Amino acid sequence: MITLRQLEALYWISHLGTFERAATRLNTTQSAISKRIQELELVVGLAVFDRNQRGARLTEKGEHLLAMAEEMLRLQEQILELKTSGETPARRLRLGVTELSAMTWFPRLISKVRELYPKVSLEPHVDTSRALDAMLRDDELDLIVIPEVFPSDEVICVRLADVSNAWMARPGLVAPTDEALTLEQLSKYPAVIQGGRSGTGLFYNRWLRSQGLVFPQAIASDNLMALVGFTIAGVGISYLPRQCLRPLVDEGRLVVIPTRPVLPPIPYSAVYRNDRPSAFTAIIADLMCDICDFSRQLQS
Repeated sequence: MITLRQLEALYWISHLGTFERAATRLNTTQSAISKRIQELELVVGLAVFDRNQRGARLTEKGEHLLAMAEEMLRLQEQILELKTSGETPARRLRLGVTELSAMTWFPRLISKVRELYPKVSLEPHVDTSRALDAMLRDDELDLIVIPEVFPSDEVICVRLADVSNAWMARPGLVAPTDEALTLEQLSKYPAVIQGGRSGTGLFYNRWLRSQGLVFPQAIASDNLMALVGFTIAGVGISYLPRQCLRPLVDEGRLVVIPTRPVLPPIPYSAVYRNDRPSAFTAIIADLMCDICDFSRQLQS
């Protein structure tokens, strides 16, 4: 195993020119310094110093090793400085959310993180739930917000909110009725639904199958705004987030279709890997709990 003592010996020998001077600098003996270099050469499997030359002259491989040793020793100094430094070290935070978060509360979260942690480099990413889950597992994202549709022992889920959805349509597409429509009655209408890369789509497609409901000619899209546009244009009925689209209902561009049974709410969570323990990630997840609000669009 390579140790910092070995790398320190290599560094000071190369900078002071002899084993003896390095020993004096490190307050040890020349034999101890020689032993550290011998152990280092044994571990890496190459000669660090050229024994055919006078003085402590590095081999070509030894020079490459010295460069890496200097970097490791600098990192050691930075780690030790954390104890005495009053400043938070610079870091990056890679966040992933779906469209619904991006169009409601996520911008407000970004502003709050910037306010609280000005040195943090933020890398936001908006994509489908399936894509975000894959990026989290590939260590391309630190924290994602998606519906709870990918159960796994490898992640930690912090529940944020339940999102209520309702069947909606363009006014006039579905005949008004005093009674709630059954799922069988709904199936007679053209539908636009979310696809298999959408967490909402996966959640509701599973639920609809459990209820025996199939839309024979449904149009599927993983893009929420496209679904809203299709529904407003009268392409078909669709399940859409009830609260944040309330303005479109109030404007008369969409109507809510009463149904029985009603759609179950979708649980949204902040998700991060449990093999990447990070107090900072947990803090941001808790901050999401305070800020998360799916009821209004374009929050600032």
